Amino acid sequence: MRAVWTGTVGFGLVSIPVKLYSAVESSELSFDLLDSRDHARIRYSRINEHTNKEVPFDQIVKGYKLNDNYVVVEKEDMEKVAPEKTKQINIEGFVELAEVNPIYFEKSYYTAPQEKKNKSYALLVQSLIKTKKAGLARFVMRNVESLVLVYPVGDILVVNTIRWQQEIRSMDDLNVSSSVQINKK
Repeated sequence: MRAVWTGTVGFGLVSIPVKLYSAVESSELSFDLLDSRDHARIRYSRINEHTNKEVPFDQIVKGYKLNDNYVVVEKEDMEKVAPEKTKQINIEGFVELAEVNPIYFEKSYYTAPQEKKNKSYALLVQSLIKTKKAGLARFVMRNVESLVLVYPVGDILVVNTIRWQQEIRSMDDLNVSSSVQINKK
C-alpha cells in the first residue's frame, strides 16, 4: 500500500508520527463511451452555452450561482479561505465510540506509525481499547478540513472522516408510523 498522507496524530503534548493509507477501494465497473462505428473514445468539450464554441481551459473560471447571477470566485479567493495545512490530526476530545451513529461515517483510513515500533502509538491504541473511546479530531488533507474519529481496530488506529451535522438530512419528512400492530407470527 502507498501512503496517501503523512503527518502526526497529536493531543496535548503528545505527537505521534503516522502515515495514512486508504482502508477501502472502489470496485465499481467503469465504462468508457465509444463511437459504435470505430470504437474511438468519446471526449467531452467545454462549450459556451451562448456561442456554442469550445472554451480553452485558461479562459474558464469558477462561479457560484446566487439568484440569477454568478459570483466569480478567483483562484486567489480560494487560497485565502483554504484551511491551514498543519500535517497534524489534532485530537480535540474523546467520545464513546458506541455512541457515534454510523450515519456520520464517511471514509476510512488505516494509520501506521512512521517508525515500526512506536510506544506512543501503541499506548494510544491500548488506551482507546481499554476506555472504549475514540478521539474526535480535525485535520486537513488536499485543502479540505475534515472532522474525524480516531479509534482502534485490533492494533491499528483507524481514522474515519465523519460528516458534519448539517450534512445529515432530517427524517421528519419520511412519514413512517411507529404505531403499526405486530403479532407474534
